[in-house]
Amino acid sequence: MSTLIKPNYQECIEACQKCLVDCQVCITKMAGKDSMNDCPYCCVQCVESCLACIKMLASESKWAPEYCRLCAEICDYCAEQCGAHDHDHCKACAESCRRCAEACRQVAAA
Repeated sequence: MSTLIKPNYQECIEACQKCLVDCQVCITKMAGKDSMNDCPYCCVQCVESCLACIKMLASESKWAPEYCRLCAEICDYCAEQCGAHDHDHCKACAESCRRCAEACRQVAAA
């Protein structure tokens, strides 16, 4: 854990990193497969949102809470979409998205 970044920001960065990786795995595993919903397309948006959020948090931007608020919404949607599938990678993705959304909401509320 970096001592240079606010502790709640660091926790959110770590949650975003995990979510980003699990979403990227989901995108890769779902490539060429049929989906009954927005998975893996929601994962693409989630990856981009998490990356932007990480950058804002790392720089302690005054806009970080707003980025976190939006990232939480995107993660919630992705968790809903991926959570509807029985694939292990989708379940892992959904769980990471839920954890990320919660961490983002904590930053947004501060």
